[in-house]
Amino acid sequence: MKFLIVNADDFGASPGINRGILEAHRRGVVTSASLLVNTSGSLEAVALSRTVPRLSVGLHVDLGKELPEGTGLRRLGEELWEQLARFEDLMSRPPTHLDSHHNLHRNPQALPLFLELAEEHGVPLREHSSVHYFSKFYGQWNGETHLEQISAENLARMLQTEVGEGFTELSCHPGYVDTDYPTGYATEREVELRTLCDPGIQQTLLKELIQLVSYHDLAQLGVSAGT
Repeated sequence: MKFLIVNADDFGASPGINRGILEAHRRGVVTSASLLVNTSGSLEAVALSRTVPRLSVGLHVDLGKELPEGTGLRRLGEELWEQLARFEDLMSRPPTHLDSHHNLHRNPQALPLFLELAEEHGVPLREHSSVHYFSKFYGQWNGETHLEQISAENLARMLQTEVGEGFTELSCHPGYVDTDYPTGYATEREVELRTLCDPGIQQTLLKELIQLVSYHDLAQLGVSAGT
């Protein structure tokens, strides 16, 4: 069986991004989202998530674009636990999964702390669980926009060639542009949103026998959080 989790990062970043993620869930193929807990849109995202109980919501730890020089392990660990506690306070439950803004959990200094957090709470950590992580649905690299990479045609092709047996997480960044939200990934979000809501994507999933699931479903399907 092929199972696909479509996870929208940056939930809570701005009203436009929140609105886009909800639309991509209701009208499209998004099944999961990762919540930023210390942003101006965090409270709105939490309220919106309560209107869509099938959307799994995990913690999108935000440590900035890079770890500040000299960041100690103790302070880093405290920040992770503080954001987890903030998530549980906002959502009144633990996260369904764990990842990080700009994938900073890949940093060798940070990774052991993320692994410890994930293991203690029994949640999957991106790239360190039985869920294969697929990140090629992204419309920018080397500072240049590549809208062809996030077209419906290209996503359909990727689903046909990149989703194998077992569980796969496809990360995405749908949303609407907010004029007062500074981001280098703006127009691309709206293109992603249109693609994720394109009826042809649902047809490709059916043709390829790919079943959409969320992180909510892992335990019910007997999948452990670890690798």
